[in-house]
Amino acid sequence: MTLPNPAELLPRMASDLQAHLKARNIDEPRYIGIRTGGVWVAQALLEQLGEKGPMGTLDVSFYRDDFTQSGLHPQVRPSDLPFEIEGQHLVLIDDVLMSGRTVRAALNELFDYGRPASVTLVCLLDLNARELPVRPDVVGATLSLGATERVKLLGPAPLALERQDLASPA
Repeated sequence: MTLPNPAELLPRMASDLQAHLKARNIDEPRYIGIRTGGVWVAQALLEQLGEKGPMGTLDVSFYRDDFTQSGLHPQVRPSDLPFEIEGQHLVLIDDVLMSGRTVRAALNELFDYGRPASVTLVCLLDLNARELPVRPDVVGATLSLGATERVKLLGPAPLALERQDLASPA
Protein backbone atom coordinates (compact mmCIF):
# COMPACT_ATOMS: atom_id res chain seq x y z
CA MET A 1 0.00 0.00 0.00
CA THR A 2 1.28 3.43 -0.95
CA LEU A 3 0.86 6.15 1.63
CA PRO A 4 -0.90 9.32 0.51
CA ASN A 5 0.94 12.59 -0.03
CA PRO A 6 -0.15 15.14 2.62
CA ALA A 7 0.15 17.99 0.11
CA GLU A 8 -2.53 16.30 -2.00
CA LEU A 9 -4.84 15.75 1.00
CA LEU A 10 -4.74 19.28 2.41
CA PRO A 11 -6.79 21.13 -0.27
CA ARG A 12 -9.73 18.74 0.12
CA MET A 13 -9.41 18.84 3.90
CA ALA A 14 -9.57 22.65 3.79
CA SER A 15 -12.67 22.52 1.56
CA ASP A 16 -14.33 19.89 3.78
CA LEU A 17 -13.56 21.93 6.90
CA GLN A 18 -15.02 25.10 5.38
CA ALA A 19 -18.21 23.20 4.48
CA HIS A 20 -18.39 21.65 7.96
CA LEU A 21 -18.01 25.02 9.69
CA LYS A 22 -20.49 26.74 7.35
CA ALA A 23 -23.11 24.01 7.93
CA ARG A 24 -22.81 24.71 11.67
CA ASN A 25 -22.81 28.52 11.29
CA ILE A 26 -19.32 28.79 12.81
CA ASP A 27 -17.78 32.06 11.62
CA GLU A 28 -14.80 32.52 13.92
CA PRO A 29 -13.27 29.19 14.87
CA ARG A 30 -10.15 28.97 17.00
CA TYR A 31 -7.55 26.56 15.62
CA ILE A 32 -5.46 24.32 17.87
CA GLY A 33 -2.78 21.83 16.78
CA ILE A 34 -1.74 18.88 18.94
CA ARG A 35 2.05 18.84 19.25
CA THR A 36 4.00 17.90 17.22
CA GLY A 37 2.51 16.52 14.02
CA GLY A 38 -0.87 18.14 14.58
CA VAL A 39 0.81 21.54 14.80
CA TRP A 40 2.48 20.93 11.43
CA VAL A 41 -0.82 19.86 9.87
CA ALA A 42 -2.60 22.85 11.43
CA GLN A 43 -0.04 25.28 10.01
CA ALA A 44 -0.37 23.76 6.53
CA LEU A 45 -4.17 23.69 6.77
CA LEU A 46 -4.36 27.32 7.91
CA GLU A 47 -2.17 28.26 4.96
CA GLN A 48 -4.61 26.44 2.63
CA LEU A 49 -7.52 28.29 4.26
CA GLY A 50 -5.77 31.66 4.09
CA GLU A 51 -6.26 32.08 7.85
CA LYS A 52 -3.96 34.59 9.51
CA GLY A 53 -5.26 34.53 13.08
CA PRO A 54 -3.52 33.02 16.11
CA MET A 55 -3.17 29.27 16.42
CA GLY A 56 -2.98 27.41 19.69
CA THR A 57 -0.78 24.43 20.44
CA LEU A 58 -1.39 21.62 22.92
CA ASP A 59 1.17 19.31 24.45
CA VAL A 60 -0.97 16.57 25.99
CA SER A 61 1.89 14.62 27.60
CA PHE A 62 0.65 15.15 31.17
CA TYR A 63 -2.94 14.26 30.19
CA ARG A 64 -2.23 10.90 28.57
CA ASP A 65 -3.69 7.85 30.31
CA ASP A 66 -0.49 5.92 29.59
CA PHE A 67 1.75 8.52 31.27
CA THR A 68 2.65 6.20 34.14
CA GLN A 69 3.48 3.36 31.72
CA SER A 70 5.55 5.24 29.17
CA GLY A 71 6.92 8.06 31.31
CA LEU A 72 7.51 11.63 30.32
CA HIS A 73 8.51 12.37 26.74
CA PRO A 74 11.88 14.15 26.81
CA GLN A 75 10.62 17.11 24.76
CA VAL A 76 7.52 18.13 26.71
CA ARG A 77 6.72 21.79 26.19
CA PRO A 78 3.95 23.93 27.63
CA SER A 79 0.71 24.32 25.73
CA ASP A 80 0.10 27.75 24.21
CA LEU A 81 -3.49 28.92 23.82
CA PRO A 82 -3.44 32.62 22.81
CA PHE A 83 -7.24 32.96 23.13
CA GLU A 84 -10.06 32.06 25.49
CA ILE A 85 -11.46 28.53 25.35
CA GLU A 86 -14.70 29.25 27.20
CA GLY A 87 -17.59 29.54 24.74
CA GLN A 88 -15.39 29.29 21.64
CA HIS A 89 -15.80 27.04 18.61
CA LEU A 90 -12.55 25.09 18.46
CA VAL A 91 -10.97 23.20 15.58
CA LEU A 92 -8.66 20.58 17.07
CA ILE A 93 -6.10 19.28 14.57
CA ASP A 94 -3.98 16.14 14.81
CA ASP A 95 -1.84 14.23 12.36
CA VAL A 96 -2.77 10.57 12.89
CA LEU A 97 -5.84 9.23 14.70
CA MET A 98 -5.17 5.73 15.91
CA SER A 99 -6.54 4.70 19.32
CA GLY A 100 -8.26 8.00 20.14
CA ARG A 101 -6.28 8.40 23.36
CA THR A 102 -4.37 11.50 22.24
CA VAL A 103 -7.64 13.22 21.31
CA ARG A 104 -9.15 12.23 24.67
CA ALA A 105 -6.13 13.73 26.43
CA ALA A 106 -6.44 16.92 24.33
CA LEU A 107 -10.12 17.29 25.24
CA ASN A 108 -9.33 16.80 28.93
CA GLU A 109 -6.70 19.53 28.75
CA LEU A 110 -8.96 21.92 26.82
CA PHE A 111 -11.73 21.54 29.39
CA ASP A 112 -9.27 22.52 32.12
CA TYR A 113 -9.11 25.92 30.35
CA GLY A 114 -12.88 26.30 29.97
CA ARG A 115 -15.97 24.87 28.30
CA PRO A 116 -15.86 25.37 24.53
CA ALA A 117 -19.06 25.88 22.55
CA SER A 118 -17.97 23.07 20.21
CA VAL A 119 -14.92 21.07 19.14
CA THR A 120 -14.41 19.99 15.54
CA LEU A 121 -11.80 17.26 15.10
CA VAL A 122 -9.59 17.31 11.99
CA CYS A 123 -7.05 14.55 11.28
CA LEU A 124 -4.71 14.03 8.36
CA LEU A 125 -5.04 10.22 8.72
CA ASP A 126 -7.51 7.91 10.43
CA LEU A 127 -5.97 4.47 10.95
CA ASN A 128 -9.21 2.69 11.91
CA ALA A 129 -7.65 1.34 15.11
CA ARG A 130 -9.86 3.02 17.69
CA GLU A 131 -9.92 2.02 21.32
CA LEU A 132 -12.21 4.93 22.23
CA PRO A 133 -15.33 6.27 20.44
CA VAL A 134 -13.53 9.15 18.71
CA ARG A 135 -14.06 9.98 15.02
CA PRO A 136 -12.77 12.95 13.05
CA ASP A 137 -15.23 15.42 11.52
CA VAL A 138 -12.76 16.07 8.71
CA VAL A 139 -10.15 13.53 7.59
CA GLY A 140 -7.59 13.50 4.80
CA ALA A 141 -7.48 9.72 4.30
CA THR A 142 -8.47 6.53 6.10
CA LEU A 143 -6.05 3.60 6.17
CA SER A 144 -6.07 0.15 7.70
CA LEU A 145 -2.67 -1.13 8.80
CA GLY A 146 -1.35 -4.43 10.10
CA ALA A 147 -1.09 -4.93 13.86
CA THR A 148 2.62 -4.06 13.93
CA GLU A 149 2.48 -1.19 11.42
CA ARG A 150 2.41 2.50 12.25
CA VAL A 151 2.52 5.72 10.23
CA LYS A 152 4.65 8.67 11.25
CA LEU A 153 4.34 12.22 9.93
CA LEU A 154 7.64 13.84 8.97
CA GLY A 155 7.94 17.61 8.73
CA PRO A 156 7.38 20.39 9.19
CA ALA A 157 8.05 21.17 5.52
CA PRO A 158 7.44 19.39 3.36
CA LEU A 159 5.02 17.10 5.15
CA ALA A 160 5.55 13.42 4.34
CA LEU A 161 4.29 10.11 5.70
CA GLU A 162 6.53 7.20 6.64
CA ARG A 163 5.42 3.63 7.29
CA GLN A 164 7.03 1.93 10.29
CA ASP A 165 6.97 -1.77 11.16
CA LEU A 166 7.36 -2.34 14.90
CA ALA A 167 8.16 -6.02 14.30
CA SER A 168 11.27 -5.21 12.24
CA PRO A 169 14.54 -4.74 14.10
CA ALA A 170 15.66 -1.12 14.08
